[in-house]
Amino acid sequence: MNAAMAPVMSLRTTPRNAAPPRETVLEFDALAVRLGGREILTPTHLAIGHGEFVCVIGPSGCGKTTLLRAAAGFVPATGGAVRRHGRPVTGPSREVAFVFQDYGRALLPWRTVAGNISLALEAAGVPKPERPARIERVLATVGLAAHATKFPAQLSGGMQQRVQIARCLAQEPELLMMDEPFGALDAMTRERLQDELARLVREQGLTVMFVTHDLEEAIYLGDRVIALRANPGPDRPSLARVIEVPIDHPRDQLATKEHPEFLRLRRELYQHLGHGHG
Repeated sequence: MNAAMAPVMSLRTTPRNAAPPRETVLEFDALAVRLGGREILTPTHLAIGHGEFVCVIGPSGCGKTTLLRAAAGFVPATGGAVRRHGRPVTGPSREVAFVFQDYGRALLPWRTVAGNISLALEAAGVPKPERPARIERVLATVGLAAHATKFPAQLSGGMQQRVQIARCLAQEPELLMMDEPFGALDAMTRERLQDELARLVREQGLTVMFVTHDLEEAIYLGDRVIALRANPGPDRPSLARVIEVPIDHPRDQLATKEHPEFLRLRRELYQHLGHGHG
């Protein structure tokens, strides 16, 4: 599709500063994290609603991954709390799936594609007779139905990352945590997986927290973009700003990125990252 044929994107009618959806899935209640004697996150307040796609950006070392890991229960809070459906998060849960950036290390090289996906089912105690059908279903969902018997080394980087996403989907999570999952991929593969992920999230009603360094990726995928600041302190909270992306779904790699609102948000976020504003 060329730019002249690309669909026209529209703005939502909701205000830019509208509150998150009423059904809160995840809440950061004055969350603070201190690691190795350093304040990684200062008290952070944030609510994420069911079905939201929230992207997290910020300068290197600002605590993006720490925020994600605290939400998943991998990192304990040293102040405040993370709550899921009003209950404190005290450790990992099968309701939360985590997609890592390094897909090469996330997959077991001695297991086939189906075998890697089976790991999530084994951990969840899914009866062995039920596993093949679920594996077949999630592989079809991510377009890898013909590759079930291959090993990771036989797949491209984009395909390996789709296997990791399929393994998370097999877990049937409520929340999907993604830590720069497309950062190591080439531009064309990255764009294709962005669109596949956006489709899967809409179809399955997942709630997503997605860490990225890429401003365009954050705006393209996110319903909201959470911007963190470097070197937080008592007078500089970690959370710099929360920006709603009022562009309708489905989005398009050409038309959306030429939308005036997309360009305005990109400039605003670039100024935050490049000049430390906010």
